[in-house]
Amino acid sequence: MKLRVGFGFDVHKFAENRELWLGGIRLEHDKGLLGHSDADVLIHAICDALLGAAHMRDIGYHFPDNAGEYKNIDSKILLRQTVKLIATKGYRIGNIDATICAERPKLKVHIPLMQRTLANVMNIDEEDVTVKATTTEQLGFTGREEGISAYATVLLEKE
Repeated sequence: MKLRVGFGFDVHKFAENRELWLGGIRLEHDKGLLGHSDADVLIHAICDALLGAAHMRDIGYHFPDNAGEYKNIDSKILLRQTVKLIATKGYRIGNIDATICAERPKLKVHIPLMQRTLANVMNIDEEDVTVKATTTEQLGFTGREEGISAYATVLLEKE
Protein backbone atom coordinates (compact mmCIF):
# COMPACT_ATOMS: atom_id res chain seq x y z
CA MET A 1 0.00 0.00 0.00
CA LYS A 2 1.27 3.46 -0.89
CA LEU A 3 0.78 6.26 1.65
CA ARG A 4 0.98 9.99 0.93
CA VAL A 5 0.76 12.92 3.33
CA GLY A 6 -0.58 16.35 2.41
CA PHE A 7 -0.68 19.70 4.18
CA GLY A 8 -3.09 22.56 3.56
CA PHE A 9 -3.46 26.11 4.82
CA ASP A 10 -6.02 28.82 4.17
CA VAL A 11 -6.92 32.21 5.55
CA HIS A 12 -9.79 34.62 4.95
CA LYS A 13 -10.47 38.00 6.46
CA PHE A 14 -13.69 38.96 8.20
CA ALA A 15 -16.22 41.08 6.32
CA GLU A 16 -19.56 42.67 7.11
CA ASN A 17 -22.76 41.27 5.56
CA ARG A 18 -21.34 37.78 5.03
CA GLU A 19 -22.38 34.47 6.57
CA LEU A 20 -19.77 32.56 8.56
CA TRP A 21 -19.20 29.03 7.27
CA LEU A 22 -16.67 26.72 8.95
CA GLY A 23 -16.36 22.99 8.46
CA GLY A 24 -19.42 22.94 6.26
CA ILE A 25 -21.77 24.45 8.84
CA ARG A 26 -23.14 27.97 9.24
CA LEU A 27 -22.27 29.67 12.52
CA GLU A 28 -23.97 32.64 14.11
CA HIS A 29 -21.48 35.51 14.22
CA ASP A 30 -21.52 39.26 13.65
CA LYS A 31 -19.25 38.88 10.57
CA GLY A 32 -18.53 36.32 7.92
CA LEU A 33 -15.42 35.57 5.91
CA LEU A 34 -14.64 37.29 2.63
CA GLY A 35 -14.00 35.12 -0.39
CA HIS A 36 -15.10 34.22 -3.91
CA SER A 37 -16.90 31.14 -2.56
CA ASP A 38 -18.50 30.87 0.88
CA ALA A 39 -14.91 31.29 2.24
CA ASP A 40 -14.95 28.17 4.43
CA VAL A 41 -11.27 28.22 5.44
CA LEU A 42 -11.38 24.77 6.99
CA ILE A 43 -12.73 23.08 3.88
CA HIS A 44 -10.30 25.01 1.69
CA ALA A 45 -7.34 23.87 3.80
CA ILE A 46 -8.57 20.26 3.61
CA CYS A 47 -8.97 20.49 -0.19
CA ASP A 48 -5.43 21.82 -0.54
CA ALA A 49 -4.07 19.05 1.68
CA LEU A 50 -5.90 16.36 -0.32
CA LEU A 51 -4.79 17.76 -3.66
CA GLY A 52 -1.21 18.20 -2.47
CA ALA A 53 -0.98 14.65 -1.20
CA ALA A 54 -2.26 13.35 -4.54
CA HIS A 55 0.24 15.57 -6.43
CA MET A 56 -2.65 17.43 -8.09
CA ARG A 57 -1.65 21.07 -7.47
CA ASP A 58 -4.02 23.16 -5.30
CA ILE A 59 -7.58 24.38 -4.85
CA GLY A 60 -7.00 27.55 -6.88
CA TYR A 61 -5.86 25.51 -9.87
CA HIS A 62 -8.99 23.33 -9.91
CA PHE A 63 -11.50 25.93 -8.70
CA PRO A 64 -10.16 29.38 -9.72
CA ASP A 65 -11.43 32.38 -7.79
CA ASN A 66 -12.09 34.28 -11.02
CA ALA A 67 -14.45 31.64 -12.44
CA GLY A 68 -18.11 32.63 -12.30
CA GLU A 69 -19.34 29.10 -11.59
CA TYR A 70 -17.59 29.18 -8.21
CA LYS A 71 -18.95 32.57 -7.09
CA ASN A 72 -20.54 32.07 -3.63
CA ILE A 73 -20.40 28.28 -4.08
CA ASP A 74 -20.92 26.05 -1.06
CA SER A 75 -17.43 24.76 -0.25
CA LYS A 76 -18.87 21.33 0.54
CA ILE A 77 -19.37 21.00 -3.23
CA LEU A 78 -15.69 21.78 -3.78
CA LEU A 79 -14.69 19.21 -1.16
CA ARG A 80 -16.90 16.53 -2.72
CA GLN A 81 -15.37 17.28 -6.14
CA THR A 82 -11.86 17.19 -4.65
CA VAL A 83 -12.47 13.71 -3.21
CA LYS A 84 -13.62 12.58 -6.67
CA LEU A 85 -10.49 14.12 -8.23
CA ILE A 86 -8.08 12.26 -5.94
CA ALA A 87 -10.05 9.05 -6.53
CA THR A 88 -9.22 9.30 -10.26
CA LYS A 89 -5.60 8.66 -9.26
CA GLY A 90 -6.56 5.72 -7.04
CA TYR A 91 -6.34 7.53 -3.68
CA ARG A 92 -8.68 7.24 -0.75
CA ILE A 93 -8.60 9.17 2.49
CA GLY A 94 -6.94 7.51 5.47
CA ASN A 95 -7.55 10.34 7.92
CA ILE A 96 -7.67 14.11 8.29
CA ASP A 97 -6.34 16.19 11.18
CA ALA A 98 -7.27 19.89 10.99
CA THR A 99 -7.02 22.98 13.17
CA ILE A 100 -9.02 26.21 12.99
CA CYS A 101 -7.34 29.28 14.43
CA ALA A 102 -9.84 31.93 15.61
CA GLU A 103 -10.37 34.14 18.63
CA ARG A 104 -14.12 34.24 18.09
CA PRO A 105 -16.54 32.66 17.75
CA LYS A 106 -15.73 29.94 20.23
CA LEU A 107 -15.88 26.67 18.32
CA LYS A 108 -15.76 23.87 20.90
CA VAL A 109 -19.50 23.12 20.82
CA HIS A 110 -19.57 23.12 17.00
CA ILE A 111 -16.72 20.69 16.38
CA PRO A 112 -18.74 17.44 16.59
CA LEU A 113 -21.16 18.70 13.92
CA MET A 114 -18.26 19.89 11.75
CA GLN A 115 -16.63 16.45 11.96
CA ARG A 116 -19.91 14.71 11.17
CA THR A 117 -20.61 17.04 8.24
CA LEU A 118 -17.13 16.72 6.75
CA ALA A 119 -17.13 12.93 7.09
CA ASN A 120 -20.51 12.77 5.38
CA VAL A 121 -19.38 14.98 2.48
CA MET A 122 -16.22 12.89 1.97
CA ASN A 123 -18.03 9.59 2.57
CA ILE A 124 -15.56 8.48 5.26
CA ASP A 125 -15.91 7.42 8.88
CA GLU A 126 -16.42 10.23 11.36
CA GLU A 127 -13.53 8.89 13.46
CA ASP A 128 -11.22 9.61 10.51
CA VAL A 129 -11.87 13.37 10.71
CA THR A 130 -10.35 15.36 13.57
CA VAL A 131 -11.09 19.07 13.93
CA LYS A 132 -9.48 21.15 16.63
CA ALA A 133 -9.73 24.84 17.48
CA THR A 134 -7.23 27.22 18.98
CA THR A 135 -6.56 30.94 19.38
CA THR A 136 -3.41 32.99 18.99
CA GLU A 137 -3.78 34.51 22.46
CA GLN A 138 -4.78 37.84 20.88
CA LEU A 139 -1.60 38.01 18.75
CA GLY A 140 -1.45 38.73 15.02
CA PHE A 141 -4.32 39.17 12.57
CA THR A 142 -6.24 36.30 14.14
CA GLY A 143 -5.78 37.73 17.62
CA ARG A 144 -7.01 41.12 16.43
CA GLU A 145 -10.06 39.29 15.02
CA GLU A 146 -9.31 40.37 11.46
CA GLY A 147 -9.77 36.87 10.09
CA ILE A 148 -9.58 33.11 10.57
CA SER A 149 -6.99 30.60 9.40
CA ALA A 150 -7.08 26.83 9.13
CA TYR A 151 -4.50 24.08 8.75
CA ALA A 152 -5.04 20.51 7.61
CA THR A 153 -2.94 17.39 7.35
CA VAL A 154 -4.21 14.35 5.48
CA LEU A 155 -3.11 10.81 4.90
CA LEU A 156 -4.01 9.23 1.57
CA GLU A 157 -3.86 5.52 0.82
CA LYS A 158 -3.44 3.81 -2.54
CA GLU A 159 -3.52 0.07 -3.18
